[in-house]
Amino acid sequence: MDSRSSCVVVTGFGPFRQHLVNSSWEAVKELSKLGLGSDMQVELRILQLPVDYREVKQRVARIWEDLRPQFVVHVGVDPAAKAIFLEQCSKNRGYRDADIRGFRPECGVCLPDGPEVIVSEVSMKEVSRRAAVQGVEVAFSRDAGRYVCDYAYYLSLHHGNGCAALIHLPPLSPWLPASLLGKALQVIIQEMLEEIEKARAPNLVHRKLSLCSSSQGEPTGGLLL
Repeated sequence: MDSRSSCVVVTGFGPFRQHLVNSSWEAVKELSKLGLGSDMQVELRILQLPVDYREVKQRVARIWEDLRPQFVVHVGVDPAAKAIFLEQCSKNRGYRDADIRGFRPECGVCLPDGPEVIVSEVSMKEVSRRAAVQGVEVAFSRDAGRYVCDYAYYLSLHHGNGCAALIHLPPLSPWLPASLLGKALQVIIQEMLEEIEKARAPNLVHRKLSLCSSSQGEPTGGLLL
């Protein structure tokens, strides 16, 4: 961790299918205006990722190699969601839905020799309890949906040794504008950065094994990005 910079990278996604305006990128742009707060000694960098497995694989690797961030947050959209979901872990297999170029990963696998599941150092359950955002519920999830956002998350967890997160936002609406979702990202990421410090406690191994040990309470729904 000492070799990493003070940089925190937050990514959103571009258009896909009928979602010509992706709430994830709109919210990330709002976050960029707000920053992470003067008390957070970090540099915020934002990037847009295309809904393209091969391009995402290259760009995520470059984020970790070139910027050496202390933490990466990927933000995607869940078209069926009414709440914000914080994804606890990412899975290596099951990526069978085509991206915007019609491509699917071979055998539906992210990394052929990778572990089946990688868990974030951040306790999303704890963050969801503490992150109070007026106008929208914040919940945690253990199933990130197996699409390009989940794919990006797995790669970041792999490159960053667990120092990554994935946040699924609802679509934009009159009652959930980009400004509110951007503020929600600010509050949630501040809590995540605090949680990272707690995750370095001596009981980290036991704690990480328990974070994804239960499937109870997993949301179900359609394609997530």
